[in-house]
Amino acid sequence: MHSWAIALITLVCVCGAALLGLFVQQRLPRHHLADDSKDVVKLVTGLIATLSALVLGLLIASAKSSFDAVNDGFRDVAARVILLDRVLAQYGPDAKDIRVQIRSTLAGRIDALFPDERTPGAATNALRGSAALEAVQERIRALAPANDVQRSLQSRAEQILADLAQARWIAFERTDTSTPPVFLVVLVSWLAVMFAGFGLFAPRHATAIIALAVGALAVSTALFLIEEMNRPLSGLIAASSAPLRDALAILGQ
Repeated sequence: MHSWAIALITLVCVCGAALLGLFVQQRLPRHHLADDSKDVVKLVTGLIATLSALVLGLLIASAKSSFDAVNDGFRDVAARVILLDRVLAQYGPDAKDIRVQIRSTLAGRIDALFPDERTPGAATNALRGSAALEAVQERIRALAPANDVQRSLQSRAEQILADLAQARWIAFERTDTSTPPVFLVVLVSWLAVMFAGFGLFAPRHATAIIALAVGALAVSTALFLIEEMNRPLSGLIAASSAPLRDALAILGQ
């Protein structure tokens, strides 16, 4: 489900629960709203508020960690690809075609990951970029080094490429780690019950209603931020393609 939809559903549920609390307040017998009843409700809503705050905090921390992992993965891949290109450049003219293939592969991958930033000629790059990492690895293995220096450079290139293959560009695959629906349902239910408790004893005037609406908006935007960071390649909060594009500009030089 889209981040906006989750935030809107949360806002509707929480605001509806607060209004329900205000509605029930007018229809309960007065003894149900006595101080002792109010204390019990406050204790329960305080417990739910604490649990909800802990869960939201953990979700935000987890989403931020996932988002940072994608950004760090982009920088790591960019650095390794640049290093691989420089090693092949030192190898000599025999590795020129491999460097071209690496560049086109990276260009195609960038265009696939960031279609909104696609540059002219992207369709061709994407087609060429579909070459598997293993194909580049095979071409490096097929090199015939003429001396010890080239043999050392070939071994170094194979090691760098093996590191990339082992990672499997894992950061690129973490494009959708949305929160499980059941988890969201439980969390939104807690928030709704909490705001229903707030509304049950809230005064019926504009200031209190606006305060409840602001609180509902705050928890809704918190879930929006969580879902946005869980999808680091789309939405308003997206990972930067700058490290990969900077690496692409350097390759082949």
